[in-house]
Amino acid sequence: MPKYDYKCETCGTVFEVARSIGDASPERCPECGGGSKRVFSPVGIVFKGSGFHNTDYKPRPKEEGSSKASSEPSTSGACPAASSSCGSCPAVGS
Repeated sequence: MPKYDYKCETCGTVFEVARSIGDASPERCPECGGGSKRVFSPVGIVFKGSGFHNTDYKPRPKEEGSSKASSEPSTSGACPAASSSCGSCPAVGS
């Protein structure tokens, strides 16, 4: 049987009740006997398996047989002035 959280409208006490899904009878507060309303809370999300981040955002391996010359450093998205003489530029190492 599922458990549901309720909050008393009179005293503010939060309590848990195990009841069937089809049970529509109103719940009474165990402390003061006042009426109560059901409390809805967010459900935790659990990702199972390898995860979308590992499969969708993993760095792609560099291709060995690309059409560009492999001896030239790639400057796409990096500093356009990057060359082998600029040792401090991070684009040279890529």
